[in-house]
Amino acid sequence: MTTAPVTLPTVRPGDRGLPFLGRLTAYAKDPVALMRHQYETYGPVSPFPFLGQTYVMLLGPDAVEEALRNADKAFVNGPAWGAMVGPFFHRGLMLLDGEEHHVHRRIMQEAFTRDRLASYVDAMHPAIARGLAAWQPSTDFRCYPALKQLTLDIAADIFMGGAADTSRAEMERVNAAFIACVQAAAGVVRADVPGTRWGRAYKGRKVLEEFLRHYLPAKRAERTGDLFSVLCHIETAEGERFTDDDVVDHMIFLMMAAHDTSTITTSTMLQHLGQHPEWQDRCRAESFALGEAPTLAELDQLTSLDLVMKESLRLRAPVPMLARKTVKDTTVQGVRVPAGSTVAVGVQYSHLMPELWTDPERFDPERFGPVRREDKAHRYAWSPFGGGVHKCIGLYFAGAEVKSILHRLLRTHEWRVDPSYAAPLDNHSLPFPKDGQPIDLVRL
Repeated sequence: MTTAPVTLPTVRPGDRGLPFLGRLTAYAKDPVALMRHQYETYGPVSPFPFLGQTYVMLLGPDAVEEALRNADKAFVNGPAWGAMVGPFFHRGLMLLDGEEHHVHRRIMQEAFTRDRLASYVDAMHPAIARGLAAWQPSTDFRCYPALKQLTLDIAADIFMGGAADTSRAEMERVNAAFIACVQAAAGVVRADVPGTRWGRAYKGRKVLEEFLRHYLPAKRAERTGDLFSVLCHIETAEGERFTDDDVVDHMIFLMMAAHDTSTITTSTMLQHLGQHPEWQDRCRAESFALGEAPTLAELDQLTSLDLVMKESLRLRAPVPMLARKTVKDTTVQGVRVPAGSTVAVGVQYSHLMPELWTDPERFDPERFGPVRREDKAHRYAWSPFGGGVHKCIGLYFAGAEVKSILHRLLRTHEWRVDPSYAAPLDNHSLPFPKDGQPIDLVRL
Protein backbone atom coordinates (compact mmCIF):
# COMPACT_ATOMS: atom_id res chain seq x y z
CA MET A 1 0.00 0.00 0.00
CA THR A 2 1.37 3.41 -0.98
CA THR A 3 1.41 6.09 1.70
CA ALA A 4 0.18 9.51 0.58
CA PRO A 5 2.87 12.22 0.83
CA VAL A 6 2.62 14.67 3.69
CA THR A 7 2.37 18.40 3.15
CA LEU A 8 5.39 20.65 3.57
CA PRO A 9 5.41 22.11 7.12
CA THR A 10 4.22 25.68 7.67
CA VAL A 11 6.91 28.25 8.42
CA ARG A 12 6.86 29.22 12.08
CA PRO A 13 6.50 32.96 12.76
CA GLY A 14 10.01 33.22 14.19
CA ASP A 15 11.47 31.57 11.09
CA ARG A 16 10.06 33.98 8.52
CA GLY A 17 13.02 36.31 8.83
CA LEU A 18 13.06 39.82 7.44
CA PRO A 19 10.61 41.18 4.87
CA PHE A 20 11.64 39.99 1.38
CA LEU A 21 15.13 38.93 2.56
CA GLY A 22 13.69 36.08 4.58
CA ARG A 23 16.48 34.05 6.19
CA LEU A 24 19.28 35.48 4.03
CA THR A 25 20.99 37.25 6.94
CA ALA A 26 20.77 34.14 9.15
CA TYR A 27 22.35 32.04 6.41
CA ALA A 28 25.11 34.60 5.82
CA LYS A 29 25.89 34.70 9.55
CA ASP A 30 26.14 30.93 10.09
CA PRO A 31 24.88 28.50 7.41
CA VAL A 32 25.50 25.39 9.51
CA ALA A 33 23.59 26.77 12.50
CA LEU A 34 20.70 27.64 10.20
CA MET A 35 20.70 24.17 8.63
CA ARG A 36 20.82 22.55 12.05
CA HIS A 37 17.84 24.63 13.18
CA GLN A 38 15.90 23.70 10.04
CA TYR A 39 16.63 20.00 10.47
CA GLU A 40 15.84 19.87 14.18
CA THR A 41 12.69 21.98 13.79
CA TYR A 42 11.17 20.66 10.57
CA GLY A 43 13.06 17.51 9.61
CA PRO A 44 14.85 16.71 6.33
CA VAL A 45 12.40 18.64 4.12
CA SER A 46 11.60 22.14 5.27
CA PRO A 47 10.30 25.54 4.10
CA PHE A 48 12.94 28.24 3.83
CA PRO A 49 11.91 31.89 3.23
CA PHE A 50 14.56 33.49 1.01
CA LEU A 51 14.53 36.61 -1.19
CA GLY A 52 10.79 36.95 -1.59
CA GLN A 53 9.88 33.28 -1.98
CA THR A 54 9.75 30.10 0.07
CA TYR A 55 12.44 27.65 -0.92
CA VAL A 56 12.41 23.98 0.02
CA MET A 57 15.51 22.99 1.97
CA LEU A 58 16.69 19.36 1.83
CA LEU A 59 18.97 18.15 4.63
CA GLY A 60 20.47 14.85 5.63
CA PRO A 61 22.00 12.21 3.34
CA ASP A 62 18.72 10.52 2.37
CA ALA A 63 17.08 13.75 1.21
CA VAL A 64 20.27 14.87 -0.54
CA GLU A 65 20.49 11.52 -2.32
CA GLU A 66 16.92 11.73 -3.59
CA ALA A 67 17.54 15.16 -5.11
CA LEU A 68 20.96 14.43 -6.63
CA ARG A 69 20.11 10.98 -7.98
CA ASN A 70 16.88 12.50 -9.34
CA ALA A 71 15.29 9.17 -10.22
CA ASP A 72 12.02 10.66 -11.45
CA LYS A 73 13.70 13.53 -13.37
CA ALA A 74 11.83 16.14 -11.31
CA PHE A 75 14.86 18.30 -10.43
CA VAL A 76 16.68 20.56 -12.90
CA ASN A 77 19.70 22.82 -12.54
CA GLY A 78 19.34 25.56 -15.13
CA PRO A 79 16.36 27.56 -13.79
CA ALA A 80 17.63 27.34 -10.20
CA TRP A 81 21.24 28.42 -10.76
CA GLY A 82 20.08 30.72 -13.55
CA ALA A 83 18.03 32.80 -11.11
CA MET A 84 21.16 33.26 -8.97
CA VAL A 85 24.04 33.63 -11.43
CA GLY A 86 22.57 32.81 -14.84
CA PRO A 87 23.60 35.91 -16.79
CA PHE A 88 27.21 35.55 -15.64
CA PHE A 89 27.80 31.81 -16.09
CA HIS A 90 25.42 31.51 -19.02
CA ARG A 91 25.33 27.98 -20.44
CA GLY A 92 28.12 26.71 -18.24
CA LEU A 93 27.87 22.96 -17.72
CA MET A 94 26.23 23.39 -14.31
CA LEU A 95 23.37 25.37 -15.88
CA LEU A 96 22.49 22.82 -18.57
CA ASP A 97 19.97 20.00 -18.23
CA GLY A 98 18.66 16.94 -20.00
CA GLU A 99 20.01 15.83 -23.35
CA GLU A 100 21.84 19.13 -23.89
CA HIS A 101 23.75 18.63 -20.63
CA HIS A 102 24.48 15.04 -21.59
CA VAL A 103 25.93 16.02 -24.98
CA HIS A 104 28.05 18.86 -23.59
CA ARG A 105 29.34 16.73 -20.73
CA ARG A 106 30.21 13.91 -23.13
CA ILE A 107 32.28 16.30 -25.25
CA MET A 108 33.92 17.94 -22.24
CA GLN A 109 34.83 14.61 -20.69
CA GLU A 110 37.44 14.30 -23.44
CA ALA A 111 39.26 17.22 -21.81
CA PHE A 112 39.50 15.40 -18.46
CA THR A 113 40.79 11.97 -19.42
CA ARG A 114 43.57 10.45 -17.31
CA ASP A 115 46.20 11.25 -19.96
CA ARG A 116 45.11 14.87 -20.23
CA LEU A 117 45.05 15.23 -16.44
CA ALA A 118 48.62 13.92 -16.35
CA SER A 119 49.69 16.56 -18.87
CA TYR A 120 47.93 19.32 -16.89
CA VAL A 121 49.77 18.25 -13.71
CA ASP A 122 53.14 18.38 -15.50
CA ALA A 123 52.31 21.86 -16.81
CA MET A 124 51.13 23.35 -13.51
CA HIS A 125 54.35 22.77 -11.54
CA PRO A 126 56.24 25.76 -13.05
CA ALA A 127 53.35 28.12 -12.23
CA ILE A 128 53.23 26.80 -8.67
CA ALA A 129 56.98 27.21 -8.26
CA ARG A 130 56.89 30.80 -9.56
CA GLY A 131 53.93 31.72 -7.40
CA LEU A 132 55.27 30.32 -4.15
CA ALA A 133 58.74 31.79 -4.75
CA ALA A 134 57.11 35.24 -4.74
CA TRP A 135 55.47 34.75 -1.33
CA GLN A 136 56.98 36.90 1.40
CA PRO A 137 56.93 34.90 4.67
CA SER A 138 55.76 36.78 7.75
CA THR A 139 53.99 36.25 11.05
CA ASP A 140 50.80 37.68 9.54
CA PHE A 141 50.85 36.28 6.02
CA ARG A 142 47.38 36.52 4.46
CA CYS A 143 47.25 33.20 2.66
CA TYR A 144 43.78 33.39 1.10
CA PRO A 145 44.41 36.25 -1.37
CA ALA A 146 47.86 34.83 -2.13
CA LEU A 147 46.33 31.44 -2.92
CA LYS A 148 43.60 33.03 -5.03
CA GLN A 149 46.21 34.76 -7.17
CA LEU A 150 48.19 31.53 -7.40
CA THR A 151 45.24 29.43 -8.53
CA LEU A 152 44.31 32.06 -11.11
CA ASP A 153 47.88 31.98 -12.44
CA ILE A 154 47.69 28.19 -12.61
CA ALA A 155 44.39 28.47 -14.47
CA ALA A 156 46.01 30.90 -16.92
CA ASP A 157 48.79 28.38 -17.59
CA ILE A 158 46.74 25.20 -17.73
CA PHE A 159 43.57 26.59 -19.23
CA MET A 160 45.11 29.15 -21.58
CA GLY A 161 48.69 28.09 -22.24
CA GLY A 162 50.13 30.94 -20.21
CA ALA A 163 48.43 33.85 -21.97
CA ALA A 164 51.93 35.18 -22.60
CA ASP A 165 50.85 38.59 -23.84
CA THR A 166 48.62 39.23 -20.82
CA SER A 167 49.95 41.62 -18.18
CA ARG A 168 49.68 41.16 -14.43
CA ALA A 169 47.26 44.10 -14.34
CA GLU A 170 45.01 42.38 -16.87
CA MET A 171 45.03 39.12 -14.90
CA GLU A 172 44.08 41.05 -11.76
CA ARG A 173 41.23 42.60 -13.74
CA VAL A 174 40.12 39.10 -14.77
CA ASN A 175 40.32 37.93 -11.16
CA ALA A 176 38.16 40.85 -10.04
CA ALA A 177 35.66 39.99 -12.77
CA PHE A 178 35.39 36.40 -11.55
CA ILE A 179 34.85 37.60 -7.98
CA ALA A 180 32.07 39.93 -9.12
CA CYS A 181 30.31 37.13 -11.01
CA VAL A 182 30.48 34.71 -8.08
CA GLN A 183 29.31 37.33 -5.56
CA ALA A 184 26.19 37.91 -7.69
CA ALA A 185 24.63 34.81 -6.10
CA ALA A 186 23.68 36.87 -3.02
CA GLY A 187 22.39 39.84 -5.00
CA VAL A 188 19.12 41.31 -3.74
CA VAL A 189 18.55 43.50 -6.80
CA ARG A 190 18.68 41.04 -9.67
CA ALA A 191 19.07 43.38 -12.60
CA ASP A 192 21.85 45.36 -14.28
CA VAL A 193 21.71 48.25 -11.82
CA PRO A 194 24.96 50.19 -11.17
CA GLY A 195 26.40 49.77 -7.69
CA THR A 196 24.67 46.44 -7.02
CA ARG A 197 26.15 42.93 -7.00
CA TRP A 198 24.42 42.14 -10.28
CA GLY A 199 25.52 45.43 -11.81
CA ARG A 200 29.16 44.61 -11.01
CA ALA A 201 28.67 41.05 -12.26
CA TYR A 202 27.33 42.20 -15.63
CA LYS A 203 30.49 44.27 -16.06
CA GLY A 204 32.57 41.29 -14.95
CA ARG A 205 30.98 38.96 -17.48
CA LYS A 206 31.78 41.45 -20.24
CA VAL A 207 35.43 41.57 -19.15
CA LEU A 208 35.67 37.77 -19.19
CA GLU A 209 34.04 37.41 -22.61
CA GLU A 210 36.31 40.04 -24.16
CA PHE A 211 39.37 38.45 -22.56
CA LEU A 212 38.61 34.97 -23.90
CA ARG A 213 37.38 36.01 -27.34
CA HIS A 214 40.67 37.86 -27.84
CA TYR A 215 42.50 34.49 -27.71
CA LEU A 216 39.84 32.35 -29.40
CA PRO A 217 41.04 32.65 -33.05
CA ALA A 218 44.57 31.57 -32.12
CA LYS A 219 43.26 28.64 -30.09
CA ARG A 220 41.08 27.52 -32.99
CA ALA A 221 44.01 27.81 -35.40
CA GLU A 222 46.58 25.74 -33.50
CA ARG A 223 46.33 22.65 -31.33
CA THR A 224 48.18 23.03 -28.02
CA GLY A 225 47.95 21.21 -24.72
CA ASP A 226 46.06 23.83 -22.71
CA LEU A 227 42.39 23.37 -21.88
CA PHE A 228 41.24 26.32 -24.02
CA SER A 229 42.78 24.71 -27.10
CA VAL A 230 41.47 21.29 -26.11
CA LEU A 231 37.89 22.64 -25.87
CA CYS A 232 38.33 24.21 -29.30
CA HIS A 233 39.38 20.93 -30.92
CA ILE A 234 37.89 18.00 -28.99
CA GLU A 235 35.39 15.89 -30.85
CA THR A 236 33.49 12.78 -29.81
CA ALA A 237 33.32 9.62 -31.88
CA GLU A 238 29.95 10.87 -33.13
CA GLY A 239 31.52 14.11 -34.42
CA GLU A 240 30.11 16.37 -31.68
CA ARG A 241 32.11 19.59 -31.13
CA PHE A 242 31.73 22.91 -29.32
CA THR A 243 30.84 26.16 -31.09
CA ASP A 244 32.82 29.34 -30.35
CA ASP A 245 30.09 30.47 -27.96
CA ASP A 246 30.15 27.07 -26.25
CA VAL A 247 33.91 27.30 -25.74
CA VAL A 248 33.71 30.78 -24.21
CA ASP A 249 30.78 29.85 -21.93
CA HIS A 250 32.50 26.70 -20.70
CA MET A 251 35.85 28.43 -20.21
CA ILE A 252 34.27 31.11 -18.01
CA PHE A 253 32.55 28.51 -15.86
CA LEU A 254 35.52 26.14 -15.65
CA MET A 255 38.02 28.88 -14.78
CA MET A 256 35.74 30.12 -12.03
CA ALA A 257 35.19 26.63 -10.65
CA ALA A 258 38.87 25.73 -10.90
CA HIS A 259 40.30 28.67 -9.04
CA ASP A 260 37.55 29.57 -6.56
CA THR A 261 36.80 26.13 -5.15
CA SER A 262 40.47 25.08 -5.19
CA THR A 263 41.42 28.24 -3.31
CA ILE A 264 38.83 27.57 -0.61
CA THR A 265 39.98 23.96 -0.19
CA THR A 266 43.68 24.82 -0.12
CA SER A 267 43.23 27.64 2.39
CA THR A 268 41.18 25.36 4.65
CA MET A 269 43.97 22.77 4.51
CA LEU A 270 46.54 25.44 5.38
CA GLN A 271 44.52 26.41 8.43
CA HIS A 272 44.20 22.87 9.75
CA LEU A 273 47.77 21.86 8.94
CA GLY A 274 48.92 25.02 10.74
CA GLN A 275 46.84 24.11 13.80
CA HIS A 276 47.91 20.47 13.77
CA PRO A 277 51.70 20.41 13.25
CA GLU A 278 51.83 16.63 13.67
CA TRP A 279 49.80 16.29 10.46
CA GLN A 280 51.91 18.93 8.72
CA ASP A 281 55.07 16.98 9.60
CA ARG A 282 53.49 13.72 8.46
CA CYS A 283 52.47 15.23 5.10
CA ARG A 284 55.89 16.90 4.69
CA ALA A 285 57.68 13.57 5.15
CA GLU A 286 55.64 12.06 2.32
CA SER A 287 56.34 15.05 0.08
CA PHE A 288 60.09 14.89 0.70
CA ALA A 289 59.95 11.23 -0.37
CA LEU A 290 58.99 12.48 -3.85
CA GLY A 291 60.66 14.93 -6.19
CA GLU A 292 59.78 18.61 -6.62
CA ALA A 293 57.39 18.00 -9.53
CA PRO A 294 55.56 14.69 -9.02
CA THR A 295 53.55 13.12 -11.80
CA LEU A 296 49.82 12.49 -11.50
CA ALA A 297 50.55 8.89 -10.54
CA GLU A 298 53.08 9.99 -7.90
CA LEU A 299 50.55 12.39 -6.35
CA ASP A 300 48.53 9.30 -5.46
CA GLN A 301 51.33 8.38 -3.04
CA LEU A 302 50.58 11.43 -0.88
CA THR A 303 48.08 9.48 1.18
CA SER A 304 48.24 11.66 4.31
CA LEU A 305 47.68 14.80 2.25
CA ASP A 306 44.71 13.10 0.62
CA LEU A 307 43.20 12.37 4.05
CA VAL A 308 43.70 16.01 5.07
CA MET A 309 42.09 17.23 1.85
CA LYS A 310 39.02 15.03 2.35
CA GLU A 311 38.66 16.12 5.96
CA SER A 312 39.01 19.79 4.98
CA LEU A 313 36.32 19.35 2.31
CA ARG A 314 34.10 17.79 4.95
CA LEU A 315 34.55 20.63 7.43
CA ARG A 316 34.18 23.38 4.84
CA ALA A 317 32.52 22.35 1.61
CA PRO A 318 33.39 24.97 -1.05
CA VAL A 319 29.77 24.82 -2.26
CA PRO A 320 27.71 24.16 0.90
CA MET A 321 24.33 24.44 -0.85
CA LEU A 322 23.29 23.21 -4.29
CA ALA A 323 20.33 24.76 -6.11
CA ARG A 324 17.62 22.86 -7.96
CA LYS A 325 14.15 23.58 -9.39
CA THR A 326 11.30 21.08 -9.63
CA VAL A 327 9.62 20.75 -13.03
CA LYS A 328 6.89 18.45 -11.72
CA ASP A 329 5.42 17.35 -8.40
CA THR A 330 7.68 14.95 -6.56
CA THR A 331 8.23 13.58 -3.07
CA VAL A 332 11.35 13.67 -0.92
CA GLN A 333 11.40 11.61 2.28
CA GLY A 334 7.64 11.25 2.02
CA VAL A 335 7.04 15.01 1.77
CA ARG A 336 5.37 16.47 -1.31
CA VAL A 337 7.48 19.05 -3.13
CA PRO A 338 5.28 20.87 -5.68
CA ALA A 339 6.29 21.60 -9.25
CA GLY A 340 7.96 25.00 -9.59
CA SER A 341 9.67 24.83 -6.18
CA THR A 342 13.17 26.24 -5.78
CA VAL A 343 15.17 23.73 -3.77
CA ALA A 344 18.28 24.22 -1.62
CA VAL A 345 20.21 20.95 -1.21
CA GLY A 346 22.34 21.29 1.93
CA VAL A 347 25.29 18.97 1.33
CA GLN A 348 27.34 20.68 4.07
CA TYR A 349 24.98 19.62 6.85
CA SER A 350 25.45 15.90 6.13
CA HIS A 351 29.20 16.41 6.63
CA LEU A 352 28.62 17.44 10.25
CA MET A 353 25.87 15.12 11.46
CA PRO A 354 26.79 13.20 14.63
CA GLU A 355 24.69 10.31 13.33
CA LEU A 356 27.29 9.86 10.57
CA TRP A 357 30.58 11.11 12.01
CA THR A 358 32.47 10.66 15.27
CA ASP A 359 32.90 14.04 17.00
CA PRO A 360 32.02 15.80 13.71
CA GLU A 361 33.36 19.26 14.61
CA ARG A 362 36.87 17.91 15.26
CA PHE A 363 39.64 17.83 12.63
CA ASP A 364 40.35 14.12 12.31
CA PRO A 365 41.63 12.99 8.88
CA GLU A 366 41.96 9.37 10.02
CA ARG A 367 38.18 9.11 9.82
CA PHE A 368 38.74 8.70 6.04
CA GLY A 369 41.50 6.11 6.53
CA PRO A 370 41.13 2.45 5.53
CA VAL A 371 40.38 1.28 9.08
CA ARG A 372 37.50 3.64 9.90
CA ARG A 373 36.09 4.94 6.58
CA GLU A 374 33.37 6.96 8.28
CA ASP A 375 32.48 8.41 4.88
CA LYS A 376 31.00 5.01 4.03
CA ALA A 377 28.26 5.47 6.65
CA HIS A 378 26.03 6.60 3.77
CA ARG A 379 26.61 7.10 0.08
CA TYR A 380 25.89 10.82 0.54
CA ALA A 381 27.47 11.32 3.97
CA TRP A 382 30.31 13.11 2.15
CA SER A 383 29.44 14.79 -1.14
CA PRO A 384 31.47 18.00 -1.61
CA PHE A 385 31.43 17.43 -5.39
CA GLY A 386 27.69 16.86 -5.62
CA GLY A 387 26.34 13.68 -7.18
CA GLY A 388 24.31 12.21 -9.97
CA VAL A 389 24.65 13.42 -13.56
CA HIS A 390 25.79 16.85 -12.38
CA LYS A 391 28.65 15.60 -10.21
CA CYS A 392 31.65 17.93 -10.63
CA ILE A 393 33.44 16.99 -13.87
CA GLY A 394 36.69 18.56 -12.65
CA LEU A 395 36.96 16.85 -9.28
CA TYR A 396 40.11 14.86 -10.18
CA PHE A 397 41.73 17.95 -11.70
CA ALA A 398 40.92 19.91 -8.53
CA GLY A 399 42.39 17.21 -6.30
CA ALA A 400 45.58 17.07 -8.34
CA GLU A 401 45.93 20.87 -8.30
CA VAL A 402 45.41 21.18 -4.54
CA LYS A 403 47.85 18.37 -3.77
CA SER A 404 50.45 19.81 -6.17
CA ILE A 405 50.29 23.20 -4.42
CA LEU A 406 50.50 21.73 -0.92
CA HIS A 407 53.26 19.32 -1.97
CA ARG A 408 55.58 22.12 -3.03
CA LEU A 409 54.60 24.36 -0.11
CA LEU A 410 55.40 21.59 2.36
CA ARG A 411 58.86 21.19 0.81
CA THR A 412 59.68 24.91 0.91
CA HIS A 413 57.81 26.36 3.92
CA GLU A 414 56.33 25.60 7.29
CA TRP A 415 53.55 27.50 8.98
CA ARG A 416 51.61 27.74 12.21
CA VAL A 417 48.08 28.89 13.05
CA ASP A 418 46.74 29.67 16.51
CA PRO A 419 44.79 26.57 17.64
CA SER A 420 41.89 28.80 18.71
CA TYR A 421 41.64 30.52 15.31
CA ALA A 422 38.29 30.16 13.51
CA ALA A 423 38.11 31.77 10.10
CA PRO A 424 35.48 34.55 10.01
CA LEU A 425 33.68 33.46 6.85
CA ASP A 426 31.83 35.53 4.32
CA ASN A 427 28.94 33.23 3.37
CA HIS A 428 27.11 35.43 0.88
CA SER A 429 28.27 33.19 -1.96
CA LEU A 430 31.09 30.65 -1.75
CA PRO A 431 32.56 30.75 1.79
CA PHE A 432 35.86 32.58 2.17
CA PRO A 433 37.74 34.08 5.15
CA LYS A 434 37.05 37.80 5.46
CA ASP A 435 40.35 38.40 7.26
CA GLY A 436 42.44 36.86 4.48
CA GLN A 437 43.27 33.94 6.83
CA PRO A 438 46.56 34.95 8.49
CA ILE A 439 49.23 32.33 9.08
CA ASP A 440 52.73 32.42 10.58
CA LEU A 441 54.73 31.45 7.48
CA VAL A 442 58.49 30.76 7.37
CA ARG A 443 60.72 29.47 4.61
CA LEU A 444 62.59 26.23 5.21
